[in-house]
Amino acid sequence: MDGFEAIAASAVPLTGGYGGETYAVSAAGEDAVLRLYVRRPARAAVDVSLMRLVRGLLPVPRVLDAKPEVSDEGPPYVLTERLPGMNLEKYLESAGEAERQRVGEQLGDLLVRLSGMPFLNFGQFVGRELVIESFGDGGLLQWFNQHVSDLGLTRDQVASMEAVIDRADELADSGVDRVCLVHSDFNPKNLLVDPATARITGLIDWELAHAGSPYTDLGNLLRFCDDPVLGEAVLGVVQASGLDLGDRVVERGRVADLWALIDLASRPAANPVAAAAHTLITRIADTGDLAGGRGWPDVVH
Repeated sequence: MDGFEAIAASAVPLTGGYGGETYAVSAAGEDAVLRLYVRRPARAAVDVSLMRLVRGLLPVPRVLDAKPEVSDEGPPYVLTERLPGMNLEKYLESAGEAERQRVGEQLGDLLVRLSGMPFLNFGQFVGRELVIESFGDGGLLQWFNQHVSDLGLTRDQVASMEAVIDRADELADSGVDRVCLVHSDFNPKNLLVDPATARITGLIDWELAHAGSPYTDLGNLLRFCDDPVLGEAVLGVVQASGLDLGDRVVERGRVADLWALIDLASRPAANPVAAAAHTLITRIADTGDLAGGRGWPDVVH
């Protein structure tokens, strides 16, 4: 686009998404967000297509301009409008019970909408046509074994986790096998809210989105949730939606989330999310229980 170099030069780095690749900018007189795709250049075309696909169905920003192709002129980029609202994680720190209830109901509605966008196969999106490419044939136990050396678990903890994974696989096999659009990072840090009305204004950072399980985003959202008001509001909407996700919905969400949880827990502990994930994996291994001490949602089915 004309003036891209000037826009990039005046960009202010934003947190979230790809660290060091997302910037607040001003373009054509409006606030915008510029995302560069240095580490995963092929993902730019996918993100543009996804945002255009769900625009009007989910609160995603308009794509103002994009250069999703790799070229000698610089990395691929996507320029979007900057949605209004504040970070939901920050908002929830001081929100009252009524506001948390309202937010939870909206989060449940977003989960229902995502689950209602079907695909034929599991896998990652490739290219602007959103072709689905399989993740591979390896199961959850193989995934755990690939990361176990970075988890710092004792031999007894490893054996306990293997038993948990065996039970998790059995539960996964008995759930619905529908494939849907999965945001895959569905949690308060990637959501925006209007603090005056408690209205969700944005679902951002789609770089991990794929075609997968309708339980995955629920598991992600509830991973570190310790607020029964918000959590039960979410579950109430999901379970009243007619999605027919079967029983033990929270536990199935935790099973689907184990893939991401194991990956996060194996990362350097300097990252606070990774540190929290490692603490949770350790509790799961110590207790031999998928809940890992997360008690309150288990009573809701």
